[in-house]
Amino acid sequence: MREFAWGDVSVYVAGHNGLVGSAIVRALEAAGVGRIVGWRSSELDLTDRDAAMDAVRDAAPDIVIDAAARVGGIMANSTYPVEFMRDNLLIQTNVMDAAHAADVDRLLFLGSSCIYPRHATQPIRESSLMTGPLEPTNQAYALAKISGIFYIEAFRTQYGRHWISAMPTNLYGPRDNFDLQTSHVLPAFIRRFHEAKVAGAPSVTVWGTGAPRREFLHVDDLAQAALTLLQKYDSAETINVGLGDDLPIKELAEPVASVVGFEGTIEWDTSKPDGMPRKMLDTTRINDLGWSPTIKLRDGVASTYEWYVENVA
Repeated sequence: MREFAWGDVSVYVAGHNGLVGSAIVRALEAAGVGRIVGWRSSELDLTDRDAAMDAVRDAAPDIVIDAAARVGGIMANSTYPVEFMRDNLLIQTNVMDAAHAADVDRLLFLGSSCIYPRHATQPIRESSLMTGPLEPTNQAYALAKISGIFYIEAFRTQYGRHWISAMPTNLYGPRDNFDLQTSHVLPAFIRRFHEAKVAGAPSVTVWGTGAPRREFLHVDDLAQAALTLLQKYDSAETINVGLGDDLPIKELAEPVASVVGFEGTIEWDTSKPDGMPRKMLDTTRINDLGWSPTIKLRDGVASTYEWYVENVA
């Protein structure tokens, strides 16, 4: 792996305008990167193989960060498994093939902690991959991301590429998806509690029992992890990026409601699915590289809510 200084390289961030990609762009700008390349989905459809190949070849980046994906919560994953599998397979395959054609030697593929078995031993180590059945509610998305991990490994084996993959835990932050039909739990809480506060509603009903445990990592912490990995990590084995701590969904609802200012009651619709019972990542390996998260949950929720009020509400 060639050493590099950020000021000397150009970086293509696939999905640069989304939750993860925009945070990575902010981190790259702060690091003084030489050039950042990115296209909105209206400018470049990454499911279009020829368009992706042409764009990356013409841009000729030194590094590619694949933060592009079709993402969503339990409802979206359960309703549209075909789209979640097909679109993610196309996006990541096209980005990687385009990077290879452009002779990009350094690439970071970002997946998700949902790749791990539903009943994996907690905290989940990277070696748990492919050791048991997946969570049914997001199986299609998980299988696409698992394919991406092994595609990275294939390029390393066959072509000697210094490509890597990382699996973040549940993410949140500015530019999150607040659509109640497709969002994840934390942004959904922000929107539901905000709308209930504005309407003066006495209660809010949310999905599930509230018992599943989750960890929540601010996307700016993930962005710093991405830069650390590109400088220090070079292995075919994927690497976890997480908080190293979790809490029940019920205990997440309370601080979110407090930050938003919703003072009503929270009711739980137990007829709706919970998803995986627990999903906390073992972050020993990335911590050993010198990275650890710095943004506390309440501070992160407060800044995310501020962005929501200014840009969405």
